[in-house]
Amino acid sequence: MNGETQPVTLLDLLDRLVKAPEPPPVSMMPQTWGWVALALILLLAGTLIALRIRRRNLANAYRRFAIRELDAARDDPAAIAAILRRTALAAYPRRDVAGLAGEDWLRFLDERVEGTDFLEGPGRLVAEAPYRSAKDDPALYRIARGWIAHHRPEQAS
Repeated sequence: MNGETQPVTLLDLLDRLVKAPEPPPVSMMPQTWGWVALALILLLAGTLIALRIRRRNLANAYRRFAIRELDAARDDPAAIAAILRRTALAAYPRRDVAGLAGEDWLRFLDERVEGTDFLEGPGRLVAEAPYRSAKDDPALYRIARGWIAHHRPEQAS
């Protein structure tokens, strides 16, 4: 038994293994400046898009309010005329809107949507409704709603 070696078992070999060192944890930080630049560009783009959406939402608040009022007024020509006037005053300078009456008022409304529904159509009621009793016309509601939704406001400079 002096020179004899003991047979080596698998368990003996496993006990002789040296435990491998653990690798360092992987960093979540980008390793190049390109990724940082891309992240900053995406953050900036997202911020600009959010600001633009918010600005558009605030700029069109008067339209949403006018449409709610129009839905409440439904077919009343005098109420529709007042709503259109207030909407125009919100979208355009007072000096361009406040003094308009009759044909000039109707022309102003038509020019802002490139149509003739006010000068030549049922929209003519808008000019006379505030001053005399006018019969209800369901087409007037449709025209007024279209004008509120689609007129082009003056751009702020």
